[in-house]
Amino acid sequence: MNWIILIIAGLFEVCFTYCLGRIKGTVGTEYYLWGTGFVVSVTLSMLLLAKATQTLPIGTAYPVWTGIGAVGTVLVGILFFHEPATLGRLFFMTTLIISIVGLKLI
Repeated sequence: MNWIILIIAGLFEVCFTYCLGRIKGTVGTEYYLWGTGFVVSVTLSMLLLAKATQTLPIGTAYPVWTGIGAVGTVLVGILFFHEPATLGRLFFMTTLIISIVGLKLI
C-alpha cells in the first residue's frame, strides 16, 4: 500500500510543477487559482511522501519520489509546454528510470 501512496505522492509532484508552468504569465484570478493548485499539490505530495516513509526506507522512497517527479515533469513539458523531445533528453530520462528501478531491486 505504501508503494501506491509513494507513486501518488510523485504524481502530485508532477502536478505542482505543471501548476508552476501554467502560472507563468498569468494575472488576476487565474494566477491565484494556479497558485492554489501549486500549494495544494505540494502539500499533498509532501504529506503522502511522509506517510510512505513510515514503512519504506528513505534511501529508496525519496529517489523514487523525485524520479517520478523528474520524469513526469519532463513528459509534461514535452506534452503540454511544447518543450523539445530530443534524443539526449529521452536517453537521460530512460537512464533515470533504470537507476530508480535498480535502487528498488538492490
